[in-house]
Amino acid sequence: MTIHYQLEGRDDAPVVILSNSLGTDLSMWNGQRDALLPHFRVLRYDTHGHGQTPKSGKVTLAQLGEDVLNIMTREGIDKAHFCGISMGGLTGLWLARFAPERFYSVTVANSAAKIGDQAGWLSRARTVRQEGMPVVAAGAADRWFTRAFRQKSPAVVEPLVHTLAASNAEGYAECCEALAGADLRAEVGEIALPLLLIAGEADPVTTVADSEFLREQVSGAQMVTLPASHLSNIEAASQFNAALLSFLQQQEG
Repeated sequence: MTIHYQLEGRDDAPVVILSNSLGTDLSMWNGQRDALLPHFRVLRYDTHGHGQTPKSGKVTLAQLGEDVLNIMTREGIDKAHFCGISMGGLTGLWLARFAPERFYSVTVANSAAKIGDQAGWLSRARTVRQEGMPVVAAGAADRWFTRAFRQKSPAVVEPLVHTLAASNAEGYAECCEALAGADLRAEVGEIALPLLLIAGEADPVTTVADSEFLREQVSGAQMVTLPASHLSNIEAASQFNAALLSFLQQQEG
């Protein structure tokens, strides 16, 4: 399978890999790309079954992690920083637990060791297969952003909802099924990498309590709570960028 990705920046700069959320593509990181490029090489990619990356067979959390490692190998990247949001954050936890030698640090934004419940994800997978993506897209803005942000920034919100509505239903459904089976609650205590947790104070999907659980489980983990809902890198972009850059520069010394 060919994974669509973009690698930008100076060849001699440390690499930061950005992993998108369910139902979005690599463009969701445009604001972080611009903030990171003066300091880092930035690798953004479309998660399995999203954007320009096709779906290929059954999707699991382990495969989502292996996809990242395969891109790194292809580009000759021995070690990198990783930042993922929501499903991308859970991918980051898997990488921190099972491939720590490939990473300097991992940032987990608006995510959890287990996101939602199995029945809910399986139901959503069935719904999009039967009724298509617009039925999920109809309620996405309410999950992704606070009401105040939706009212203030429709030019930001509407293109993201359109991307979700136009996305591949089977790719989305497969990732829902991957999330249904993904549970790292018994594993995260073994993580020893530098870890930054970013939570949205109004996030109804992955709550502040989810991040606090990770902070308690992972020794030395840092946590920041932002005035945002689920896509905090977009709703609170400046604060997100400041927290991420500060953490990354700590690791770079």
